[in-house]
Amino acid sequence: MALKPTIYKARIALSDLNRDYYDTLNLTIAQHPSETLERMMARIVAYCINAEEYLLFTKGLSETEEPDIWLREYNDDIKLWIDIGEPTAERMKKASRSASKALVYSFNSKSPVWWQSIQNKVNNLDISVYQLSWAGIQQLAHLVERTMDLSVTITGDSAYIAAAKGECEVSWLVLQDSQ
Repeated sequence: MALKPTIYKARIALSDLNRDYYDTLNLTIAQHPSETLERMMARIVAYCINAEEYLLFTKGLSETEEPDIWLREYNDDIKLWIDIGEPTAERMKKASRSASKALVYSFNSKSPVWWQSIQNKVNNLDISVYQLSWAGIQQLAHLVERTMDLSVTITGDSAYIAAAKGECEVSWLVLQDSQ
Protein backbone atom coordinates (compact mmCIF):
# COMPACT_ATOMS: atom_id res chain seq x y z
CA MET A 1 0.00 0.00 0.00
CA ALA A 2 1.42 3.36 -1.04
CA LEU A 3 1.99 6.01 1.57
CA LYS A 4 -0.09 9.15 1.22
CA PRO A 5 1.21 12.70 1.39
CA THR A 6 0.85 14.74 4.57
CA ILE A 7 -1.18 17.88 4.01
CA TYR A 8 -0.14 21.21 5.51
CA LYS A 9 -1.98 24.51 5.34
CA ALA A 10 -0.23 27.86 5.49
CA ARG A 11 -1.71 31.33 5.63
CA ILE A 12 1.10 33.68 4.71
CA ALA A 13 1.17 37.46 5.07
CA LEU A 14 3.74 38.24 2.38
CA SER A 15 5.62 41.52 2.06
CA ASP A 16 8.16 41.46 -0.75
CA LEU A 17 9.96 44.78 -0.43
CA ASN A 18 12.17 43.98 -3.43
CA ARG A 19 9.22 43.88 -5.82
CA ASP A 20 6.69 46.00 -3.89
CA TYR A 21 4.46 42.92 -3.84
CA TYR A 22 2.11 42.41 -0.89
CA ASP A 23 -0.38 39.59 -0.58
CA THR A 24 -2.07 37.11 1.72
CA LEU A 25 -1.43 33.59 0.46
CA ASN A 26 -3.52 30.59 1.45
CA LEU A 27 -1.45 27.58 0.50
CA THR A 28 -2.16 23.88 0.75
CA ILE A 29 1.10 21.95 0.64
CA ALA A 30 1.28 18.21 0.12
CA GLN A 31 4.44 16.77 1.66
CA HIS A 32 5.46 13.70 -0.35
CA PRO A 33 6.16 10.67 1.91
CA SER A 34 9.86 10.78 0.97
CA GLU A 35 10.15 14.57 1.32
CA THR A 36 11.78 16.14 4.38
CA LEU A 37 10.28 19.11 6.22
CA GLU A 38 13.33 21.11 5.12
CA ARG A 39 12.59 20.49 1.44
CA MET A 40 8.92 21.29 1.89
CA MET A 41 9.80 24.58 3.59
CA ALA A 42 12.34 25.39 0.86
CA ARG A 43 9.43 25.02 -1.58
CA ILE A 44 7.41 27.51 0.45
CA VAL A 45 10.29 30.01 0.55
CA ALA A 46 10.79 29.72 -3.22
CA TYR A 47 7.06 30.17 -3.73
CA CYS A 48 7.09 33.36 -1.63
CA ILE A 49 10.14 34.78 -3.42
CA ASN A 50 8.34 34.34 -6.76
CA ALA A 51 4.73 34.82 -5.66
CA GLU A 52 2.30 36.05 -8.26
CA GLU A 53 -1.20 35.22 -9.35
CA TYR A 54 -1.61 31.69 -10.75
CA LEU A 55 1.72 30.40 -9.41
CA LEU A 56 1.12 26.75 -8.43
CA PHE A 57 2.75 23.85 -6.65
CA THR A 58 2.82 20.85 -8.98
CA LYS A 59 2.77 17.17 -8.07
CA GLY A 60 6.51 17.62 -7.43
CA LEU A 61 8.28 14.42 -6.44
CA SER A 62 5.28 12.39 -7.64
CA GLU A 63 5.68 13.67 -11.22
CA THR A 64 9.24 13.76 -12.52
CA GLU A 65 8.34 15.60 -15.75
CA GLU A 66 7.08 18.66 -13.87
CA PRO A 67 8.93 21.23 -11.78
CA ASP A 68 8.12 21.74 -8.10
CA ILE A 69 6.40 25.06 -8.82
CA TRP A 70 5.25 26.59 -12.06
CA LEU A 71 3.31 29.36 -13.69
CA ARG A 72 1.52 28.44 -16.89
CA GLU A 73 0.17 30.80 -19.52
CA TYR A 74 -3.41 30.55 -20.79
CA ASN A 75 -2.13 28.73 -23.89
CA ASP A 76 -0.39 26.18 -21.56
CA ASP A 77 3.12 27.49 -22.23
CA ILE A 78 5.27 27.47 -19.10
CA LYS A 79 6.12 31.02 -18.05
CA LEU A 80 8.06 30.04 -14.90
CA TRP A 81 9.70 26.71 -13.95
CA ILE A 82 11.06 26.35 -10.41
CA ASP A 83 12.99 23.29 -9.21
CA ILE A 84 13.98 22.74 -5.58
CA GLY A 85 17.08 20.75 -4.73
CA GLU A 86 20.03 19.70 -6.83
CA PRO A 87 18.78 18.75 -10.30
CA THR A 88 20.95 17.18 -12.96
CA ALA A 89 22.41 19.22 -15.81
CA GLU A 90 20.02 17.44 -18.17
CA ARG A 91 17.01 18.48 -16.10
CA MET A 92 18.26 22.06 -15.94
CA LYS A 93 18.69 22.05 -19.71
CA LYS A 94 15.12 20.81 -20.11
CA ALA A 95 13.85 23.52 -17.74
CA SER A 96 15.67 26.29 -19.61
CA ARG A 97 14.17 25.11 -22.91
CA SER A 98 10.67 24.41 -21.58
CA ALA A 99 9.96 27.71 -19.85
CA SER A 100 10.32 31.42 -20.47
CA LYS A 101 12.14 31.64 -17.12
CA ALA A 102 13.75 28.78 -15.17
CA LEU A 103 14.98 28.88 -11.56
CA VAL A 104 16.67 26.41 -9.23
CA TYR A 105 16.79 26.76 -5.44
CA SER A 106 19.29 24.41 -3.79
CA PHE A 107 18.99 24.25 -0.04
CA ASN A 108 20.99 21.64 1.82
CA SER A 109 24.48 21.12 3.22
CA LYS A 110 25.75 19.45 0.04
CA SER A 111 24.72 22.34 -2.24
CA PRO A 112 28.28 23.71 -2.65
CA VAL A 113 29.57 20.29 -3.76
CA TRP A 114 26.66 19.85 -6.17
CA TRP A 115 27.20 23.32 -7.64
CA GLN A 116 30.93 22.79 -8.06
CA SER A 117 30.28 19.55 -9.95
CA ILE A 118 27.61 20.99 -12.25
CA GLN A 119 28.50 24.65 -12.74
CA ASN A 120 30.56 24.22 -15.93
CA LYS A 121 27.81 22.09 -17.49
CA VAL A 122 25.07 24.72 -17.00
CA ASN A 123 26.82 28.10 -17.13
CA ASN A 124 25.66 28.66 -20.72
CA LEU A 125 22.02 27.84 -19.95
CA ASP A 126 19.34 30.48 -19.51
CA ILE A 127 18.64 29.51 -15.89
CA SER A 128 19.08 31.23 -12.54
CA VAL A 129 20.43 29.22 -9.61
CA TYR A 130 20.19 30.18 -5.93
CA GLN A 131 21.48 28.54 -2.77
CA LEU A 132 19.17 28.93 0.22
CA SER A 133 20.90 29.04 3.61
CA TRP A 134 20.85 25.51 5.00
CA ALA A 135 20.92 26.79 8.61
CA GLY A 136 17.94 29.06 7.87
CA ILE A 137 15.97 26.24 6.24
CA GLN A 138 16.67 23.99 9.24
CA GLN A 139 15.43 26.71 11.62
CA LEU A 140 12.34 27.19 9.47
CA ALA A 141 11.59 23.46 9.58
CA HIS A 142 11.40 23.70 13.38
CA LEU A 143 8.52 26.19 13.03
CA VAL A 144 6.30 23.80 11.06
CA GLU A 145 2.78 23.02 12.20
CA ARG A 146 0.03 21.27 10.25
CA THR A 147 -1.80 24.61 10.08
CA MET A 148 0.54 27.61 10.07
CA ASP A 149 0.20 31.36 10.09
CA LEU A 150 3.41 32.85 8.74
CA SER A 151 4.57 36.39 8.19
CA VAL A 152 7.19 36.57 5.44
CA THR A 153 9.11 39.74 4.70
CA ILE A 154 11.53 39.64 1.77
CA THR A 155 14.21 42.28 1.45
CA GLY A 156 17.54 42.06 -0.34
CA ASP A 157 18.68 38.45 -0.38
CA SER A 158 16.78 37.39 2.76
CA ALA A 159 13.35 36.30 3.88
CA TYR A 160 12.42 37.04 7.50
CA ILE A 161 9.80 34.57 8.67
CA ALA A 162 7.72 34.74 11.84
CA ALA A 163 5.42 31.97 13.06
CA ALA A 164 3.67 31.00 16.28
CA LYS A 165 6.67 28.86 17.31
CA GLY A 166 9.31 31.51 16.63
CA GLU A 167 11.10 33.30 13.85
CA CYS A 168 14.06 32.86 11.54
CA GLU A 169 15.87 34.29 8.56
CA VAL A 170 16.46 32.41 5.33
CA SER A 171 19.06 34.11 3.14
CA TRP A 172 20.29 33.03 -0.28
CA LEU A 173 23.25 33.35 -2.58
CA VAL A 174 22.99 33.92 -6.31
CA LEU A 175 25.08 31.17 -7.91
CA GLN A 176 24.05 31.96 -11.50
CA ASP A 177 21.85 34.75 -12.79
CA SER A 178 20.34 34.42 -16.24
CA GLN A 179 18.97 37.94 -16.25
